[in-house]
Amino acid sequence: MTDELVHYSVRSGVATITLDSPHNRNALSAQLRRELSGALTQAVGDDAVRVIVLTHTGTVFCAGMDLKEARGAGAGDQGVNEFPRILEQIWTSPKPVVAKLSGVARAGGVGMIAAADIVVATTAVTFAFSEVRIGVVPAVISLTVLPRVHPRAAQELFLTGEVFDAERAAEIGLITKAVDADRLDAETERYVKSLALGGPAALAATKELLASPRPATPAEGFPEMLKLSAQFFASEEGQEGIRAFAEKRKPNWVPQD
Repeated sequence: MTDELVHYSVRSGVATITLDSPHNRNALSAQLRRELSGALTQAVGDDAVRVIVLTHTGTVFCAGMDLKEARGAGAGDQGVNEFPRILEQIWTSPKPVVAKLSGVARAGGVGMIAAADIVVATTAVTFAFSEVRIGVVPAVISLTVLPRVHPRAAQELFLTGEVFDAERAAEIGLITKAVDADRLDAETERYVKSLALGGPAALAATKELLASPRPATPAEGFPEMLKLSAQFFASEEGQEGIRAFAEKRKPNWVPQD
């Protein structure tokens, strides 16, 4: 029986998905893609899960596609064809996804962290869009990276394939925060606890709002946004939040430790 390459656990409303294939730098092999997609599906479908944490073992978060599997395969048989599903699962997850990195990310691995809602990495972590240096194009990951990264930085880093550090990644919008290694756990936990305080439906709707095209002017958007706002104020979740605030208690959706 083949050992699993992706571990899944749930505790106090947090689903932790851990990439554990250090022998090939957590590359996106067929097995890892299959298990990762399955874990994401499981987390989204579990009502007890409020936040998803995506992390890894070893010194590499993810090196991108498994080049050994890609060698000799035709265009229709390349594993990259299955990769958009994983990026879409992370990007559209109604539950916030927090990526926690203490190891480097390359190519498709960078695409996954760009799809996450919040990314915390140690200052020692490096990143690179290394595709052009092996004669391929960062095509699929561009759909999650380009909405996050400043255009001029994307132009530079996509074309050169140069390695850049976590502080630069934070400056250009690729990650949320770069921290010292001894603060990684605490900073990730801070974000997780903060996210868990939000109403599940409100968080899902806010994620959709953040991903939606902006109207040309505020006036064009007010009718739709007023409808959405009023709907949530009147909803069961909204009313519970209002009562909890008045009663100085936590709402019923906050996970119990």
